[in-house]
Amino acid sequence: MNKICLNTREEYVKADEAFEKFLRMKKRNNLSPETIHYYNDCFRYFGEFFSTSQSCDKITQDTYFDYIEFLQTNKNANAITINSYLRGLRTILYFFMDEGYTKPFKIKLIKQEKQIKETYTEQELEKLLRKPNLKKCNFTEYRNWVMSNYFLATGNRVRTVVNVKIGHLDFENDLIFLGKTKNGRQQLIPMSKSLADILLEYLSFRKGTNDDYLFCTTYGKQLTRDGAITLMRKYHLSRGVEKTSLHVYRHTFAKNWILNGGDIFRLQKILGHSSMDMVKNYVEMFNDDLKKDFEEFNPLDNILRDKKRDIIKMKK
Repeated sequence: MNKICLNTREEYVKADEAFEKFLRMKKRNNLSPETIHYYNDCFRYFGEFFSTSQSCDKITQDTYFDYIEFLQTNKNANAITINSYLRGLRTILYFFMDEGYTKPFKIKLIKQEKQIKETYTEQELEKLLRKPNLKKCNFTEYRNWVMSNYFLATGNRVRTVVNVKIGHLDFENDLIFLGKTKNGRQQLIPMSKSLADILLEYLSFRKGTNDDYLFCTTYGKQLTRDGAITLMRKYHLSRGVEKTSLHVYRHTFAKNWILNGGDIFRLQKILGHSSMDMVKNYVEMFNDDLKKDFEEFNPLDNILRDKKRDIIKMKK
């Protein structure tokens, strides 16, 4: 006789079968291949501890706590790595709970110190943004220079950038349409005048139609995500910059936006975050930089500095 599931609607389901259902649901929701790969990794790591051929009802809060201990002792993983695994697993297990395969329990991440996000220094940006001699450089170097400017001016993720088409650029209204984002939502972001000038010049060389991808190979084909990462890594090293992660442009964009007085609500929209949590993390991470030149911009200090010559002397 078959066991009845917790919600009395279905039979008990094996964890690996439930995970396949989870993946099908996520794919229907048009999640990126990278995110699907991430969930696969998280479930695979969990499978090294818990046999996924077992029924989902075997997964309890004790299982979750034991898994954390397993990662700490057997994998010697630090808090940041552990939480990376747990975030994906938490989404998977909450799906199991919603479907009635697993009894509900609260899932919390472990405490970790705030990770300082790496950003580019002024000297590094000067190297990366130094325009090549158009009479001497090839298309690859010039395109990579344009991409470097684009990443810094928009804070876009790599997957988003390689999917931008020429027709997505609205030079009349200074806007860029983003059709491929991490959360699957289409988006419009501002295009700065400096970036617009660079892209207009680039397109005079690149040519192409509105349906062509903005950043292409030397044969006019779309750049892949991995291809862009590899090409830009070589570009950075050729410019004497050891930091090669393209996500550093995103952190640098956020940091400079905040330091230049940009409001965090617009920053959230431009970066495409669904909540303010990540933006608040940026503010905390750049806290020391925010203190820099505080007196120079603080209104009280400015007023008092202007009034120094009007100080009233008290009688002795």
